[in-house]
Amino acid sequence: MNIDRYIRVNTIDYSGRKNIDWGEVKKAMKSYQGKSYCIKEYDQEIRINLTSVDEFSSSRYTRRLKGTLAKAKANLIGILPELIANATNRRWVPNNAAKHSNNASKGWYRYDGFFALPVKASDESEIRWNRYRCTLIVNSNDNGLFLYDVINIKKEVSNPR
Repeated sequence: MNIDRYIRVNTIDYSGRKNIDWGEVKKAMKSYQGKSYCIKEYDQEIRINLTSVDEFSSSRYTRRLKGTLAKAKANLIGILPELIANATNRRWVPNNAAKHSNNASKGWYRYDGFFALPVKASDESEIRWNRYRCTLIVNSNDNGLFLYDVINIKKEVSNPR
């Protein structure tokens, strides 16, 4: 598997075996509020607003995450601009939920993202990289495209030879 397509998370801010403090993640996510990032492959500007901040840190999907996947999502904060910039495999789906009639009036885009987290030995020396794939959810309305959430985080299995 080619590690080059994976955005590397070099700084692990959320680790250990305890639950993630999503309030702290939300504070970190707020540093992106009001900013926009361009998806290189499609030349689309994706903005981050208050809804992005809230959904990323407290969506139903996020609340159900446990263990390694919760830590993976929390640590995405450090690479979020790069993850957006390198998103690929754009798909569009219509909005079917009345509750999103304003913020997704023109539907939803889904993109694939790829990132890697280091696995370190007890002496902090790097051993290997765990690779993950995720789906970036972007809503579309008259005001543009907005990151809504990052979901479907899955650890990729290596293929030993």
